[in-house]
Amino acid sequence: MTPRDLASYVFLAFVWGASFVVMDHNIHAFGWVGSVSFRALLAAATLFLAARAIGRRLDFSFGLFPLFVVGATTVAAQLALLAYGLPRIGTAMSAILVATIPLFSMLIAALWRVEPIRLGGAVGIALGAAGIVLLVGFPAQPVTADFLVGCAATLGSTLSSAFGSVYAGRRLSAAGSWEITIGAFLFGGLLTLPLLAFVPVPGMPELKDFGTLVIAGVGMSAITYVIFYRLIASIGPTRALSVEFGVTGVAITIGTVLLNEPLSLPQLAGGAVIGIGCALVLGLIRLGRTEAAMEHPGA
Repeated sequence: MTPRDLASYVFLAFVWGASFVVMDHNIHAFGWVGSVSFRALLAAATLFLAARAIGRRLDFSFGLFPLFVVGATTVAAQLALLAYGLPRIGTAMSAILVATIPLFSMLIAALWRVEPIRLGGAVGIALGAAGIVLLVGFPAQPVTADFLVGCAATLGSTLSSAFGSVYAGRRLSAAGSWEITIGAFLFGGLLTLPLLAFVPVPGMPELKDFGTLVIAGVGMSAITYVIFYRLIASIGPTRALSVEFGVTGVAITIGTVLLNEPLSLPQLAGGAVIGIGCALVLGLIRLGRTEAAMEHPGA
């Protein structure tokens, strides 16, 4: 990993970790649909206008369908399901479940025959499943239908993110990060916009609400996703997705320390188990020399 990649990695961890609080505010101000649709369209428009302003040539010759798929998964489904689940389970709990993205990424890559599941990956997936059981089965808050729906929505969000990231790494590796981000957010925003007919904005937002929407759309979407898709092209989708470790750490700190959100000891243990499982999946922890030799043949 080059110094530039490392700087991008750390930047994404801190910004996306803090984004849970901004998202929670925007959900209450614009509704869970509006907070996603307006954010996505603002991100796409910001990058398009910035490209025109600096004279950057945008090349979409690779086709629009891959952008539609990435937009439908990593923006529309991921952000909408996360926005739906976040108020029901809290920032800290959402952040821990988001850390399961690399687990789903490994499964999807294996099913797609992009990357086989090795011993460490299999053990990591098993640990991740056990961690999810601890998270959902032993919460600090009462287990209600609303809580379970929130957990299911958030896990659906992580699955969508994993699929979209693996797809982008496979089909859009030669595309520019600006083009991918503009297209993904444009399609994501357009796909969620009609849902406003069923989930309208709850009331007239205040000036500060528009301010946090700009922060989410420009700072936490337009800029960060350009960096993220460039990171995928540089170090690969699986390694790039490991940034969710840092995201989870930042979000949990904010949720438990600053927002006083409760987490039970079994849930904290579940988060640790998921972290170890993801580390195995990502190859950060290796099980013996055989796996290392398989990962780096001839080394």
